[in-house]
Order: sequence, then C-alpha cells, then structure tokens
Amino acid sequence: MVKISININDRAYSEEVEDNALLVELLRDKLGLTGTHVGCDTSQCGACVIHIDGNSVKSCTVLAAQVNGKDLTTVEGLASEGKLHPIQKSFQNNHALQCGFCTPGLVMSAVDLLKKNSSPSEDDIREWFEGHICRCTGYKNIIKAVQEAIT
Repeated sequence: MVKISININDRAYSEEVEDNALLVELLRDKLGLTGTHVGCDTSQCGACVIHIDGNSVKSCTVLAAQVNGKDLTTVEGLASEGKLHPIQKSFQNNHALQCGFCTPGLVMSAVDLLKKNSSPSEDDIREWFEGHICRCTGYKNIIKAVQEAIT
C-alpha cells in the first residue's frame, strides 16, 4: 500500500492505494467520482480523461500512486456555483451527446484544448480529439459545441 495526498476538484484527499491501482479505479471505486468513465481498458477511447495539474490525461494510463501531491480536476469539478462550465453548456446546446458515455472525457479534453488554443480550427479540434471514440454522434455536433464555446 502507498499513502498519497491529492487535491481533487479543490478538495484534499489522503488515501492508501495499492501500488498497482489505476487512477481511474481510485476515482470511481474509492472516491465515488463516477463521471470519469472506463470504456475500453486499453487507453483508446478517452472516456476517462481528467486533468492532472491542468493537463488532460487518460486516467486509465496513470497509477494512483503517481499523482501524489498533484491537483486533479474531474468532470464533476467543472461546474461552478451551480452553473455549467461553458464547454458543458455548449455540449448541451448543440446536442453533442447521445448515450453520453464518452461525453465527460470529450468535455475535459475540450476544456484543455481551449486553454492551450483559444481559437482552434475545425482540423485542430478533430486532431485534438484523436484518441477519443464516440459510437453515437459522428462527431459533427461535438465539433460544433467546441466551436460555439470559442465565441
């Protein structure tokens, strides 16, 4: 067992984790932050994307012990004062989801994209979302949602 201290969504946690436990398992199974989804177990789908120290990362590729001392944000931490984050609102406005399984990871990635590139082209957005799989929407409305959030 490894003792870790982390900050998730502006809340401090001190946890003991197995040295081989995945971060996504800690978030979902131990802390109840189930907005982070496990879709493929092979790091291909992107449903588990969160932010570690402000950068989007697939949480199924990180050991929980590796985030000791880090700041994490999950999709649960995006809304503020009861209001959706602008990306969340634009996904809602543009019907950029169907089953919603991939949505948390896409939203977290989109937030990171717009932090790093405030005016991405459609090609930039599509390239950024490589490594995400959505089996329902065909991505058209997802791209529209990100474009709406730019303005």
